[in-house]
Amino acid sequence: MLITHDTECALDVLVELLNTAPEAGGQEGLPDLAALRGFVVRRELSDIGPLTPGDLEGVRRLRHRFWEVLAAETTRDAAELLNAMVARAGTTPRLTDHDGHDWHVHYFAPGAALADRLAAEAGIALSMVIVAGERDRMRRCEAPDCVRVFVDLSRNRSRRYCDSRTCGNRLHVAAYRARQRVAPPAEAQRGVGVGS
Repeated sequence: MLITHDTECALDVLVELLNTAPEAGGQEGLPDLAALRGFVVRRELSDIGPLTPGDLEGVRRLRHRFWEVLAAETTRDAAELLNAMVARAGTTPRLTDHDGHDWHVHYFAPGAALADRLAAEAGIALSMVIVAGERDRMRRCEAPDCVRVFVDLSRNRSRRYCDSRTCGNRLHVAAYRARQRVAPPAEAQRGVGVGS
């Protein structure tokens, strides 16, 4: 799937936002304004004014709407939800080259509320994934004890885990240990010591 760097960055922001939900981690990942500020700093979101409790509530509501998009049964349902979300955000596409970044498009108005900015940027990015016919690239981790989401940008759609270093390694180690428990000892396999 061929996507621009900006779209990939917006999808990464969306994935992190979704994974702050209690549905993904068992607890609220954005419990207060300090956590929301941390999210903004980690994701290097520019042009964000002072955050308020209203911003926190707005981002949580938006996060819930994105979960509804992912859970939509059909692409048409997902598209309708995204269209409504992006329209509410009042998108204002504009070219910018701020903070040493090359030219790229911002889809939010200057000074927009954080939830509106996230709705516009992530909503447009997810829309581009849907337009490419790749909606299934945004999915849940296949580890049985993980419910986090990720976007699979591999060429052959082979990614299965939210993080190969944690979920992937954990499952590979568990599978290896299970095979070792049922495999006969190495000496018996080679015939060493049997009937000597």
